[in-house]
Amino acid sequence: MAETNQTRTAAPMRRGPMGRGPMGGGGGGKAKDMRGALTSLLSYCKNQVGIIVLALVLAAVAAVFTIIGPDQLSRLTDYIYDGLSTEIDMVGVRNVALLLLGIYLASAVCNFVQHYIMQTVTQRTAKRLRGDIDTKINRLPLKFFSGNAAGDVLSRMTNDVDMIGQAMSNSLSNLVTAIAQFIGCLIMMYYTDWILATTTVLSTLIGLVLMVVIMSRSQKYFTARQESLGTLNGYIEEMYAGHDVIRILNAEDEVKETFSSMNQAVKDANFRSQFLSGLMQPLMTFVGNLGYVAVCVVGAWQIIEGNITFGVITAFLIYTRLFESPLRQISQAMTQVQSCAAASERVFEFLAEDEMEDESDKVQRIDNVRGEVEFRHVKFAYPNAPEKEIIHDFSVKVQPGQKVAIVGPTGAGKTTMVNLLMRFFEPTGGMILIDGVPTTYIPRSNVHSQFGMVLQDTWLFEGTVRENLLYNTEGVTEEQMIEACKACGIHNFIQALPKGYDTILTDNTSISAGQKQLMTIARAMIQNSPMLILDEATSSVDTKTEMLTQQAMDALTDKRTSFVIAHRLSTIKNADLILVMRDGDIVEQGSHEELLKQNGFYAELYNSQFEEAS
Repeated sequence: MAETNQTRTAAPMRRGPMGRGPMGGGGGGKAKDMRGALTSLLSYCKNQVGIIVLALVLAAVAAVFTIIGPDQLSRLTDYIYDGLSTEIDMVGVRNVALLLLGIYLASAVCNFVQHYIMQTVTQRTAKRLRGDIDTKINRLPLKFFSGNAAGDVLSRMTNDVDMIGQAMSNSLSNLVTAIAQFIGCLIMMYYTDWILATTTVLSTLIGLVLMVVIMSRSQKYFTARQESLGTLNGYIEEMYAGHDVIRILNAEDEVKETFSSMNQAVKDANFRSQFLSGLMQPLMTFVGNLGYVAVCVVGAWQIIEGNITFGVITAFLIYTRLFESPLRQISQAMTQVQSCAAASERVFEFLAEDEMEDESDKVQRIDNVRGEVEFRHVKFAYPNAPEKEIIHDFSVKVQPGQKVAIVGPTGAGKTTMVNLLMRFFEPTGGMILIDGVPTTYIPRSNVHSQFGMVLQDTWLFEGTVRENLLYNTEGVTEEQMIEACKACGIHNFIQALPKGYDTILTDNTSISAGQKQLMTIARAMIQNSPMLILDEATSSVDTKTEMLTQQAMDALTDKRTSFVIAHRLSTIKNADLILVMRDGDIVEQGSHEELLKQNGFYAELYNSQFEEAS
C-alpha cells in the first residue's frame, strides 16, 4: 500500500483463519448496559432535543385525538339506537360525524408532521454518526488497526448505524404514541365505566408482566447478535482479501469450518433474540382477544342490569382494541429499542477508543526542509508490551540528501524505525529530530507532509488511473504526471489501457502486482516531497523492470534525504549510508564497500543472498 501524506502506513494486521479481533464477539455475548447505551445516544442527539420533543408531543397529541374518537362514536351509536324506536336525530348525527372527521383529520396531520420530523432527525443523526466514525478512524493510533479487524469497524459504520437509524425512525415516536394512547385509553375507560375498565386492565395485566420478563431475558441476545455479525463481517472481509492464498494453501475446508461456526453464532443470536421478542406480539394478540371476550360478557351483564347503554359497549369494544394496540406497539418498539441499544453500545464503544494526542496547541512547523534527520538515543516498546523493548538506544545522524538504507533480518526493527520517524508511534525514550527540531514539537500532519512513501503493500482505489496517480496532490500538470510515469516505465502500459489515464481501475482491470507497485512509485514521484521512505518498493517487479525502476528511484532520490528498507541488498549498493540492524540495534554502518571489507554481519547477509541467487 502506497500512501501520500496520510496517517496510515500499512494494512491492518491480518488474523489467522481461526482468529478473532478483540472488538469482535462470539455468539454468546453477555448482556450489556442497555440504559448506558441509550443514554449515550440521547446525549449524542442533545442538539436536536427540541425538534425531537416537538415530534413526540405531536405523536402524543395524535394519540389523544385517536382516543377521543370512541367517546364520540358512543354518542353517535346512542343517537342511532335511540332513534330506531322513534326518529333519528340527524342534526346530532351530523354534528358528531363532522366532529369525528375533524378529530381524525387532526390526528393524521399530527402523525404526518411528527413522522417527517423523526425521519429528518434520524437521517441527520445517522449521517453524523458515519461522519464521526470516519473522523475517528483518522485519529486512532496505528496500534488500533494492528489489533482490530477492518470488517468489524465497517460493520459498526454500516450495520450498527443503520440499526440505530431504523430504531430512532420507527420506535421512538411509536413508543411515545403507544404510551400516550395507553394512558389516554385507561383514563377514558375509567371515565366511561369503571367496571368494564377494571375488567380490561385485569385481562391485560398478565400480558404486561410477561412482556417485562421477556425483555429482561432477551437483551443479551440482541447484543450478541450485533457482535457476532461484526465478527462475521470482519472474517469475510479478510478471507475475501486473501482468497488466493487460501486456495494455494488448500485452507478452504478450515475457512469453511470457521465461517460455518461464525455463521451459526449469528444464526443462534438472531434466532434467540427474534424468537423471544416475537413472542410478545402473539402474546399481546391473545391478551387483546381475552379483553374482547371479557368486555362482551361483563358488558352484556351491565346492559341487562340497566347500568350502561349499548353505545357504551360499542365504545368499550373500540377502547379495548385501542388499549391492546399500544401494548403490541410497545412490544415491537422495545424490540427495536433493544437492537438500538446493542448497536449504540458498539458504535459509542468505538467512538470512545483512545485517540492520538491532541496537537491543536502545537504551532511550530518545519518548511523548506533541508533533510537533516537525527535519531538520538531512541528507544521503543509497543504500548501493549512495554516490558519487551524493540529498539534499544538507536542513534544515527543523516545528512541532507543522503540515501540511507536500513537492512537486517525480519524482526530487526527496520519498519518500526520508519513508523517512529513518521510519528505513527512515539519513542519511549530519546528523540527524533528533523533539521534540528524534535518531531514531537511538530504536528503530525506537518511531519507527514515532508515525506513521500512507497510501501511494500500496494494501495490503489477504484477510480481512474489519473485519480490514483494524483491522489491528494494539487498543482500537478499533465506533463509532470506523464514524465513520472515514463520514469517508472509504465507510460506505454497506461496508454494501452482502454481509456489511457482515464481508465477506471477495478478488481476486473488487468493489471499485475508489479504494475501496481510501479504506479505507487510514480505517485510518490508526483508528490515531490523533500524526503522519501521506500519500504521494499521494488519487491513486486521482475529483474528487468527492477533495473528500470532502480534508475528512476536513483533520479527520484537525488538530492533528497531518503530511507530505503531493503531485503534485496543488491538494490542498495549505491546508498550513501547503510544501517545494519539486528535485534533493535545498529550493529554496523557504512557504505556497501566498507561493510563488505569489514566481513561482518552485512557481508554475511550479502553473500548468502548472492549464493541463493546463483
